[in-house]
Amino acid sequence: MRYLPNLLPAVLIWLMHFKCCLFQHEENTTSYPEKTSSLNYDYDNFTMDFENFSMDYSEYNNYCVKESNRQFRRWFMSTFYSIIFFLGLTGNLLVILTFFYFKRLKTMTDVFLLNLSFADLLFAMSLPFWAANSMAEWVLGLLVCKAMHTIYKVSFYSSMFILSFISVERYFVIAKAVSAHRYRSKAVFLSKVSSAAIWVMALIFSIPEMRYTTVNNKTCTPYSSNSDKLRVSIQSTQIVLAFALPLLIMSICYSSIIQTLSKARSFERNRAIKVILAVVAVFLVCQVPYNLVLFLNTVVTAQGRAVDCDFENNLLYATDVTQCVAFLRCCLNPFVYAFIGVKFRHDLLKLMKELGCMSQSRFVRYKYGRRRSSGATETETTTTFSP
Repeated sequence: MRYLPNLLPAVLIWLMHFKCCLFQHEENTTSYPEKTSSLNYDYDNFTMDFENFSMDYSEYNNYCVKESNRQFRRWFMSTFYSIIFFLGLTGNLLVILTFFYFKRLKTMTDVFLLNLSFADLLFAMSLPFWAANSMAEWVLGLLVCKAMHTIYKVSFYSSMFILSFISVERYFVIAKAVSAHRYRSKAVFLSKVSSAAIWVMALIFSIPEMRYTTVNNKTCTPYSSNSDKLRVSIQSTQIVLAFALPLLIMSICYSSIIQTLSKARSFERNRAIKVILAVVAVFLVCQVPYNLVLFLNTVVTAQGRAVDCDFENNLLYATDVTQCVAFLRCCLNPFVYAFIGVKFRHDLLKLMKELGCMSQSRFVRYKYGRRRSSGATETETTTTFSP
């Protein structure tokens, strides 16, 4: 492939020389009427000095070969997407089934966690299409292509917004307990209205994906080229709204919560702080690397091109790896936000027992054995932060 830019001009010159010789041969062997057309061609005067002809090949940039990145993407991303799909599908379905089976929509956190599970489940169900797009040519048509990217962006924005709302709700419940108690009777209604507003906002911010996503070079993509100005706008909006803003809100809320919990009893304080640290750690590990690479990619796109081929290939590798790590959020959120709660964990064990997935003896051992081994009465109040 690297000789292709040099080969094409040489072939073009050879064809021009061949055509010129052919015209001269036809003129010497064919007799034409003196006036068959209003156009007269004087081939005798057509000459070209091919020996002295030269071309500056330094103006032609070598084509950047990305075959190794394509091969890496075929096996790495398809494998990673499959793992995330099965874990995300299982975890979020268990959360949703537990909520509906035990009718647990009694607090604002319950409503937010249910919507978070729906958003993550929706995203997990789109991953097989992402795997297909990374492995082979896109053959499912434009409609499915648009649907895949729209579902991704709607679920992505809604998930990030819900995580922000959960931190705000926990801030008022813990740090502003007196003020929050006054609105306790309206809490579930307010959470449902907030959830509806979140989905509407996520849908609005996903409009560019609905409109501009297309099948380009047999690949489903929302961008027409690497230097597309639209790409800079979409990626910049995503970094600000779906990373910087949630990170700022969560930092403020969780910092205030930790200050409040530091005054609580030792057991409650230590357990709740561990939950907060787990929540923050999962968010940072999953989102920070991907958004840093996305920011760098946006800067390179705004400049028009990468510095060199090696840098461009390395940026593609980094984007693929960090994107897969960011996608892990859809299967980690159920464990961080739902399964860590004592009451929710007990409801989940009970659901598995009633579905025949767990024996009665094992259910008793898991439920009451852990409680006795903790040396304390593990009730809902011991996990102040979690539901």
